[in-house]
Amino acid sequence: MANESGREGGLEAPTRHPLNQNDPKFWDEADLNKELERVYDICHGCRRCVSLCNAFPTLFDLVDESDTMEVDGVAIADYGKVVDQCYLCDLCYLTKCPYVPPHEWNVDFPHLMLRAKAIKFKKGDTRYRDNLITSTDLIGKAATAPLVNNIVNAANRNKTLRGVLDKALAIHEDARLPEYKRPTLRQQFQDKTPGGDGENKVLLFTTCYCNYNEPDIGASVIKVLEHNGVDVVLMNLEHCCGMPKLELGDLQTVERLMEKNIPELFEHASAGYSIVAAVPSCVLMFKQELPLMFPDDERVAAVARAFNDPFEYLFKLHREGRLNTDFKNALGDISYHVACHQRVQNIGPKTKQVLELIPDTTVTNIERCSGHDGTYGVKKETLKFANKIAAPIVRQIKQKEPDHFGSDCPVAGRHIENNLDNGKSHEHPIELLCKAYGLD
Repeated sequence: MANESGREGGLEAPTRHPLNQNDPKFWDEADLNKELERVYDICHGCRRCVSLCNAFPTLFDLVDESDTMEVDGVAIADYGKVVDQCYLCDLCYLTKCPYVPPHEWNVDFPHLMLRAKAIKFKKGDTRYRDNLITSTDLIGKAATAPLVNNIVNAANRNKTLRGVLDKALAIHEDARLPEYKRPTLRQQFQDKTPGGDGENKVLLFTTCYCNYNEPDIGASVIKVLEHNGVDVVLMNLEHCCGMPKLELGDLQTVERLMEKNIPELFEHASAGYSIVAAVPSCVLMFKQELPLMFPDDERVAAVARAFNDPFEYLFKLHREGRLNTDFKNALGDISYHVACHQRVQNIGPKTKQVLELIPDTTVTNIERCSGHDGTYGVKKETLKFANKIAAPIVRQIKQKEPDHFGSDCPVAGRHIENNLDNGKSHEHPIELLCKAYGLD
């Protein structure tokens, strides 16, 4: 496929346009369907993204099974089938599509899917289950409450409890649900308040997942940073970053969460703090998605500039000659899954570069989507696709038989672990760094 000048694709660096959710045209369903048809037609003629997720095979099957074998043969009512399979990993935009802006065809498939999800949500065409399982603050607080915590964590082991849950919420019976830990990360480190005036100051955004589900990951971030002379503090009051609600299309709740989080984050950014979070989706939310939703908000822009992936921050210390490289333990072979929402931040292979500073340690990158997404990998109708997407990662790890495996995204790491099903546990790279330092 070529553009009018005969040049296929674009040579310029990709750019991202604001979401423009406040423009009435954004919510015009007829206009949306015209744009879906336009972009679907471009994707049908290209098909580079067929291996990324199930959205593109769904589209191409609809086209190939239509009477015309073109997009004009696909019923508009079926356009949403493609939208339902997209979980906004962003890989098509950043790694595959040759027609992203500034190319004249201006294809932004993920944000077009987001627009479709937002219109669907505004129409009320969203399941109760999806509203509930994306309410991570609500579930986390309830599931870590005394007495309730034991019942929730028993659900994976008790067939009766799990059967009730699966039937009520259309959760797949084979999906392994995360446990909820007491005390939470924030409860463990509630005394982490601002204290130092030194050059290295970090505000740790704990994230819902690390706070409620795997607090050891957040604790490892704190241990590693403090081992490197960094003063670490927590927010006085933290709320979900908004990514689960963004993926649902609930833009109103995203804005509400932004207004709750940004003032305190901005205060710390203005005071010279770097901001770190151990879940790539949360980092991406503050670095990219909120700035694209609120491009004129200087507070959002300042927070985006201050936000770091943990290994992005550690590599900055290394580049400045301030990273502690007195490692006590070698790690051997590591199979490292590069999380989608970290890849699309365009920070480079910082996790691999830091881990390979450890003597007698080799890191093999696996750059494939895990397919979990946080909710996609537990739903009754999509778990099979999530497992299929993860299969190449699982195959590579089985072939490699590494000493350790894991992902910057702990949800992806757990999903890979579940599919390996060999009794071995995923380890977040920051936990591996703790082991290398002898801090575990």
